[in-house]
Amino acid sequence: MGEGLILLTKTGGGLYHPSFMSNPILIDPVAFAREGRTRTGKIAVAELDPRVHDSLADTSGEAEFVLVGSVDRLRRPHLTLTVNVTLNVPCQRCLEAMTETLSTRADIVLFFDQEKLEAAATEDEELDAILAEPEMDVIALIEDEIIMGLPFAPKHEVCGTEALERAKNDKPNPFAVLAKLKKSASE
Repeated sequence: MGEGLILLTKTGGGLYHPSFMSNPILIDPVAFAREGRTRTGKIAVAELDPRVHDSLADTSGEAEFVLVGSVDRLRRPHLTLTVNVTLNVPCQRCLEAMTETLSTRADIVLFFDQEKLEAAATEDEELDAILAEPEMDVIALIEDEIIMGLPFAPKHEVCGTEALERAKNDKPNPFAVLAKLKKSASE
């Protein structure tokens, strides 16, 4: 079999290169937390889901992550995810690309029962909690953190593009237009 190819069928008829298919990092979140495991890595932004790309000017760069499992003081399985990434996002004023550096941290408590989750969330409004599943996709969790960490409307401190300056200069001052109208109406 060719190097880098993965056999996906028993008959050998389906060979795929990993770069052409989704490559999730799957964990058992409860076991991961209870055993105090740690997972670190880097993921190219270009390999993230298109739902992340929709907010970006381009897909360059890579996201670094650290996922740490533990048990909190109430003996609940707990995951801490830290994501650091520098992204290029479009400025909402001039539409030129600008750099946005994200450093996010999510502390997630795992629950086995919806009612207990809801009761804990009611008691602590800042609690970030989910129902424990047998399998969790770490990449999807990273993508969620990136999406939630992006600013709603990123803008340069000062946009310096010629197109923006021309647009500002070509647009007449509304008060000057009003003054002209008032002057012509009084004549």
